[in-house]
Amino acid sequence: MTTLGLYQPGQSILHRISAGWKLILLLVGITAILLLTRPWQFAVAAVVVAGIFLLARIPPRVAIAQLWPMRWFIAMVGVFQLIFAGWERAVIVCGSLLLAVAIAAVVTLTTRVTAMLDVFGRLLRPFHRWVDADRAGLLLALTIRCIPLMVGIIRDVSEARKARGAGFSLRALAAPAVVRALRSADAMGDALIARGVDD
Repeated sequence: MTTLGLYQPGQSILHRISAGWKLILLLVGITAILLLTRPWQFAVAAVVVAGIFLLARIPPRVAIAQLWPMRWFIAMVGVFQLIFAGWERAVIVCGSLLLAVAIAAVVTLTTRVTAMLDVFGRLLRPFHRWVDADRAGLLLALTIRCIPLMVGIIRDVSEARKARGAGFSLRALAAPAVVRALRSADAMGDALIARGVDD
């Protein structure tokens, strides 16, 4: 399955909108989602977001892949809210999370990472006396890169356990995933040091 947030080349209207405008629209969209207070409003918002994916010409399997890694987290949050706050609150909280991730995914799927980094670099440039725009851009790039990396690590560990016939265990899944993540972080750190980024 496609990893989370990888750019999908295309010629749709959303692909042609500049990264700056897309980030502004993302902020507006998430703000609008946080203002929703009724379950039916989330149903309408879900239809709108699905329409945005269609407008961006994102294949259904790619769209589903953006939300699939959240399934256990959403399930836990949903059960907690259902028990302690009721079904309406569960729909509102889980719906907010899913829709926010979905519209953020549309932005990352239709925008090159370099374009987003350029926007953040321009925004931070007036503050160059306090913030190194290049280092901030590098930090953002590493953060974006680490999301699909961590999703891939968890998926690989889970598939390895299934291949051995082992059942699901959060502890048994977390331990090897953390070890692999730390090894990847060490390798990434060594690569950065070799390029003089630690100066």
